[in-house]
Amino acid sequence: MNGVMTPRAENARILIGIKLAHTAVWAMFAGCIGVLPFAALTRHFRLAGFLALAVLAECLVLVVNGRRCPLTDVAARYTEGRRANFDIYLPEWLARSNKVIFGTLFVVGLIVFGMAWRMR
Repeated sequence: MNGVMTPRAENARILIGIKLAHTAVWAMFAGCIGVLPFAALTRHFRLAGFLALAVLAECLVLVVNGRRCPLTDVAARYTEGRRANFDIYLPEWLARSNKVIFGTLFVVGLIVFGMAWRMR
């Protein structure tokens, strides 16, 4: 072999990079959502506010992009696959239900934040 990648192999390599980046971004925001109520309950209100604003900024990006992550659109250029997790390293059931699960957890975290703030 002469070291030259076929277009298909090159697309597969690029898709792996996109999926890794998408998974890292997802993990960061999932972490923000998970930590938010604990930050609020331990009276770390600045941290809780920062976490909430970061997630709200991501929500704005999703809304502006038609309720899809921009990385999904980028990944779609490199594969014909369209399973719920074609663009991210998550189990398919989680990728399919991601917005509902983490949207609910985020709302609960905001409620906890609001209640903790009010009782301070």
